[in-house]
Amino acid sequence: MNDFTELESELKKLRPVRPSAELMSRVEGALADAGESTAKIIRPQHFRINWLGLGLGLAAAATFLIFARVDFRLTDKTKQTIASATPSLQQKAAALPNYQATGLTQVVYSKRDEGLVFPPGAKGPSRRVRTAKRETLRWRDRQSGAQLAVSYPTEEVSLIPVSGQ
Repeated sequence: MNDFTELESELKKLRPVRPSAELMSRVEGALADAGESTAKIIRPQHFRINWLGLGLGLAAAATFLIFARVDFRLTDKTKQTIASATPSLQQKAAALPNYQATGLTQVVYSKRDEGLVFPPGAKGPSRRVRTAKRETLRWRDRQSGAQLAVSYPTEEVSLIPVSGQ
C-alpha cells in the first residue's frame, strides 16, 4: 500500500509544461493560412444542366412508355371474339335430385414420411405421414344418362402410433 501512496503523491506534484513560444507562433501561422488554403481549391462555378441530354432522355422514356403500355382489361371486341370461338351449349343441366353418385377415384401422387413427432396428450411417439392425392367424384343422372365429375387435390396428414419394445 505504501507504493500506491508514494505514487499518488508524485502524480499530484506533476504539472503540464507551458508550450514554447515557437509552438504558439506556428499554430497562429497555421490558423491564419487556413483561410487562404481554401481559396486554392478548384471548385465548379455552378451546377450546369445539359438540357439536350435531359430532353433526349425524357423523350426516349416517354416513347418507351407509349409503346410498352399493356392493357389487361377486356374490351367488347375481345369479349365478342371469345364468345364466338366457343360453341354455344343448348343443353340445360339436370336438377341435382336426379343425380346418383357412381364413383370415387383417389390417385396418390406422393406419400412422404416426415419422421417421429410427439403429439400433446399421447402416451408415446407417432410417425407423421403426409399424403398428396387427387380425388374425383362422379355422378350420373338416372333419367337422361348425363354424367358429372368433380376433381380436386387433397392433402392428408396422418399420425401412426409407434410402439417400442
